[in-house]
Amino acid sequence: MSNPNRPDDQGGTPLFWAANSGYEGVVKLLLDRKDVDPNRPDDQGGTPLFWAANNGHEGVVKLLLDRKDVDPNPPKDNCRTPLWSAAAEGHEGVVKLLFGREDVDPNRPDDNDRTPLGCATFEGHEGVVKLLLERNDVDPNRPDKYDLTPLGWAASKGYYGVVNLLLGREDINPNCPGENGRTPLACAAMNGHKEVVKLLQARISAKSAFAQPPSQL
Repeated sequence: MSNPNRPDDQGGTPLFWAANSGYEGVVKLLLDRKDVDPNRPDDQGGTPLFWAANNGHEGVVKLLLDRKDVDPNPPKDNCRTPLWSAAAEGHEGVVKLLFGREDVDPNRPDDNDRTPLGCATFEGHEGVVKLLLERNDVDPNRPDKYDLTPLGWAASKGYYGVVNLLLGREDINPNCPGENGRTPLACAAMNGHKEVVKLLQARISAKSAFAQPPSQL
């Protein structure tokens, strides 16, 4: 009997290539074999689940996640997880499927210390940002290696919709500075994002007013 886990010169197994290409029927056939390793990575450290998630193959992702022995968090050689990659590519359906597993880590960063939320924000994927922010265990203020938070990047790039979503979280810090000391407001202002500046000013003013002690009569 042939070995279903035998890799090629790139480290890709038959399951890897079927998952990478989105061939659901072939993936199902291979997963029906008890001797198939569903977590075997290629030479870059990417598992079948990672590449299926990266390429937006929802049917394949579901088949793999239905296997209890499939690890949903294995990092590639740049520390990017399947969730990170799906968030980076804007694959909302894949993100939802991954969130169906309780053991998915929504805050695991890559080698730039950028989380799935940070990456989705960086790329301007509003739908994915919304999905991530709906989770109470997602940290919206975690900075990357440049000390920029998701809000800092969204403000800098002028992503009005993403900024609005982030500001909808009460635990967001609208004044967190980056490595150069620039706050999200400064980042938006220096890049001429007028509408984003208005949003941030309104939130900062509201927060300041709420923090003020009541006046003494």
